Formats: sequence, structure tokens, C-alpha cells
Amino acid sequence: MKYLIKFYTALIFLLFFSFNSFATEKIKIGLVIPLSGENKELGQTILKSVRLAINDINDNRIVIVPKDNQSDPNKTLEVSKELYKEGIKIIIGPIFKKNTFKLNQLSDDLIFLSFTNKIDESQKNILSAGVNSVSQFNAIKKFQSLNKIERSYLLAPNTSAIEEIKTGVKKSRIKLKDEFYYDPDPTLITKQIEEITRYRIRKQNLEDEVKRVENSNEANKEKKLAQLEKLDTIGGINFDSVIIADFEEDLKSVATSLIYTDIPPTRVTYITLNQWFDKSLLNESMIQPIYFPSVNYENYINYLDKYNNNFQTNSNQIAFLSYDLTGLVYYLLFKNNFIVDNKIFYKKNSFKGKIGIFEIDKNIITHQLNFYVIENAEIKKIF
Repeated sequence: MKYLIKFYTALIFLLFFSFNSFATEKIKIGLVIPLSGENKELGQTILKSVRLAINDINDNRIVIVPKDNQSDPNKTLEVSKELYKEGIKIIIGPIFKKNTFKLNQLSDDLIFLSFTNKIDESQKNILSAGVNSVSQFNAIKKFQSLNKIERSYLLAPNTSAIEEIKTGVKKSRIKLKDEFYYDPDPTLITKQIEEITRYRIRKQNLEDEVKRVENSNEANKEKKLAQLEKLDTIGGINFDSVIIADFEEDLKSVATSLIYTDIPPTRVTYITLNQWFDKSLLNESMIQPIYFPSVNYENYINYLDKYNNNFQTNSNQIAFLSYDLTGLVYYLLFKNNFIVDNKIFYKKNSFKGKIGIFEIDKNIITHQLNFYVIENAEIKKIF
């Protein structure tokens, strides 16, 4: 009996010690961002945002280990190796796609959650966590279905982003009437829009009809001419919506060209990509209503306010993403009993963050986005 008591006492001590060690064991997560050089302000903002997330998570087992990659691919590889030697298996970062190119030299059990929105399935240890084109076209596809939009014309710039746009179209399986990739030179945009909308033909149709009525003996001739004077063109178009895959001034330039060719947003539905609630669009009454997918607006504004209150400075979209990525990593670790294993990123999972719902499947992240319209100088939620 005495030996049995000693055995149970030792067992209880061992179990207590093991549990206590597990409860206090630190889990390190790497953070590879530029803390010096031309992008240091962006890196500092991300670092503050990650610390804000850690503070909200309130679990002292989680430790963030930041490293400065100076926005350089070689430096990114170097600091990632350092983190791996420290036993770190999960790294948030890097920010830019160019800084991921050498990371396939590292062990497959080191996972990166990059901020880029460019999908690259060739690098299995890198998850592109940005709001990618697939997520955006998935949301547009849902909007089409809800509003019985069946003939969308995709207008996109012929730039380096063209492959990413084509990937989004292909993987989302969105239905398009047609696609046109235009030269982004502002001096050429209007002419290109004229051609694809058959503007000259429709304009000529109007001129021909005016001449016909003028030379006719119709009883209501003056009334018809008065009606024709209100028109810019005559003739149908074979699409019911345009998806303008562009941003800022280029987006406005394309939309303005559509209006010039007598295809205003009252005639076809104007849809664009995630504009991150660009406030300058509120002043563009001529191109409203204009619809777009994006992150949860209310959560985004609340995050910006919270960041500003904590650090007395402004945050940005990428830092907003870093806040959610920190929460995502914690959530997956929690579901895996805080065992660090890169397989957690291969399993089908979903996580509700501030941005919206993250969906993970076979090392690919997509987002379930909300949908908004800018109309009458206001941002309104559609779904």
C-alpha cells in the first residue's frame, strides 16, 4: 500500500508538472515585414496591428517574433532561415509577391501567410492571404445571380495584373458575355470603348433617323424630332452589365468613356472590383450607382477607429489583413490543441474574421466577401 501511495503521488506530480508546462509553453509565430527601408512605415503599421490582435486574443502563450526583410527577396530568405532555426514553423508575411520567390528553398514544414493577393499554386508552403480575384469574382457571380444579370462584359487593363484577373474568371466560373483587355493609356481608352460599344454605328443610326424624319411627311414629325433630339444614339447593345476591373483614376476614366458612348449606369449595371471604399467615388455622381465586392465595411471602420485610438495614427488595408491573419493562426492552433503542424493549413477550414469569412482548402485561402453599392454619395450594403 505504501508503494502504491508513492506511485500515485508521483503520478499526480508528473501530470501536474506536464499540464503546467503545456499551459505555459510559448508558441512562436514569425512576422517577416520591412522595418527599415522605403516600406518601413507600412511594416511598422503591420507590427502594431499584429500586436493589437495579440492583445485582443489575450493568450500569453502566443509570442510574435518580428524580422526585418527590408522588402528584399534575399533578406527575406535570410531572416526566414533564422526564424526556422528558432523552431518557428508559421510565418506571417512577406508583404510583396516578389519577396516570396526564393522561399521554396526552405523546408516544406515552414508555412508562410503572405499578404499578396496573387495566387500561385506552385509554391505549396506559401498561402496568398490577400483579397484575391477569385474571392472577388465569386462575390460578383453571387450578385449576378441575385439580380438576374446574364450578359456581363468584362473590361480590364492589359497590364501585369491580367493573369490574376484571368485566374479569377476561370476559377470562379463566372459567366461573361465577352471580355476586352484595353490599353490603359488614358488618351486611347475612349476610342477603344467606342469600338467595343459600336458607338459610331449607333451615332450614325441616330443621324440617319433624324434625316429620315426631317424628309418625311409624317403627321407627328415635329414631335418625333423633339424626341430624337433627346437621344445620343440609336441601337441596342448586347450586354446588360460591365465589370470594370480597374481602380482609382483609371476606373473613372473607363466609366466616363462608357457614359460618353451613351452607356450610362442607368442603362447597364456598373460593377467593379474591391475599391477598399475609395471615398473619392462618393463624389462621382455620373458613374453611380456602381457596385463592388469588398471586406466587411462596418468591421473595417471599427478596426481603423480602434487602431487610431490605440496608436494615435492611421492604419491601412494591409494592416487590417494582418490583424485577421493573426486571429486565423490562433484559431487553427486552438482547433489543433496548440500543436504546431503545417497540416492545419491543408485541411478544409473556415474562420470568421473582421474582413469576413476566410476559407482554407489545400493551402489556398479565399474570402467570402460582402457586396456594396455607391449611390447618391453613400455606401450601402447589398449582402
